[in-house]
Amino acid sequence: MNENLVHGAVSFGAAFAAGMINSVAGGGTLLTFPTLVWLGLPPIIANATSTVATWPGGLGAMWGYRRELGRTPLRLLALIVPSLIGGIGGALLLRSTPQSAFKALVPYLILFATLLFMVQEPVQRVLKARGGEKSHATTSWLAGAMVFQLFVALYGGYFGAGIGILMLAALSIMGLEDIHQMNGLKMFFALCINGVAAVYFIHAGMVFWPDVILMAAGAILGGYGGAGLARKMGRRFVRGAVIFIGFAMALSLFVKR
Repeated sequence: MNENLVHGAVSFGAAFAAGMINSVAGGGTLLTFPTLVWLGLPPIIANATSTVATWPGGLGAMWGYRRELGRTPLRLLALIVPSLIGGIGGALLLRSTPQSAFKALVPYLILFATLLFMVQEPVQRVLKARGGEKSHATTSWLAGAMVFQLFVALYGGYFGAGIGILMLAALSIMGLEDIHQMNGLKMFFALCINGVAAVYFIHAGMVFWPDVILMAAGAILGGYGGAGLARKMGRRFVRGAVIFIGFAMALSLFVKR
């Protein structure tokens, strides 16, 4: 079978599965990025390609939280600034990282992102149950929140997988209580971070366009058409599969070193 055809089918299939998984549990990047590495793309190109290809799918997810986002205090929109600065900073850092150094980091990054994904639901349960003061009304809160968001965005622009749980935890510490509003804000700020990084990656010629097109289509179709199948499988099963794949990918890359 033609090698390019196999490459395209695998990348499309991984993105379709990622879109399906994202519609239920999140964590689709833990499929798309390692798959591109396994298909032979240099890790930095694979990372940039995955970021660009999966960004459009986040728009639909954010749209689902439009009502909750409509109730967001205007002061929180100040977090857009560190999100954009950190996102472009992380992308620049990725561009300046030697290919060999990033390749050595990849197994650790996948392992870290998988561990973050593992604790996501327990953290969400705690956040949903907790109360708390609405501390986001204070100037000192806003300054601290912007600094924290800058570091989250730097990581997001550099690698990206797992930033959702970091932002959820941060938003809780900042005093937000509505888990649905927090999820909406998480999606919005992630789109800011990944969006500015994606623009830079495209400008810098860091993406492999055949995979971007195939994976963007696969992610959108998977999110739309595969959501029903994923829900039939059950959230617990889907999350378990993502965690298993994440650990397996990390382990295999450790072994290959």
